[in-house]
Amino acid sequence: MIVLLAFLCDFDIFFSKYAIDHNHRMLITHSIIPGVIIIILGIIINWIPLIIGGISYCVHVIIDTFDWGTNFFYFQKKQIGFKLLITEEEFNNLSEQISQFKNPGSFFDNKYYGNFRCIMIEILIFIIMVLSITFFAFRYLLIIVIYFIFLSFHLYRHFKLKKIESS
Repeated sequence: MIVLLAFLCDFDIFFSKYAIDHNHRMLITHSIIPGVIIIILGIIINWIPLIIGGISYCVHVIIDTFDWGTNFFYFQKKQIGFKLLITEEEFNNLSEQISQFKNPGSFFDNKYYGNFRCIMIEILIFIIMVLSITFFAFRYLLIIVIYFIFLSFHLYRHFKLKKIESS
């Protein structure tokens, strides 16, 4: 449950056509609000895995603020974060940047997968995850399979967008 809740907010990619600039991170699911609700629900029913799951949801949203930000508090309809993968000029002219691609998601996809640091951070996080599970929760080692399922989802989307852009 904890692992599932950590990735749950990324399923909003299916609803990106309803988001500002087709950016799924502008939806309420990529704000801190659902994570806080999950934590509160876990406290009310006194279920530790739900509380930790809510924390993992919040950590995911916080980490997403580093690359190009999220609509962290949702109601202000503004991306918050360091935006390390997007220049200020690109961010201010986002609609123009996106219009250069056949699929709006390709802009974000190219920025992310085209950045060596992002790929290295992903690999580092994977290594830390495997080592943590191995040393602290070996009986849950099969959770790594779930990681590969979600990774394959991202890679499938990435290669699909690359195919669309190259055609």
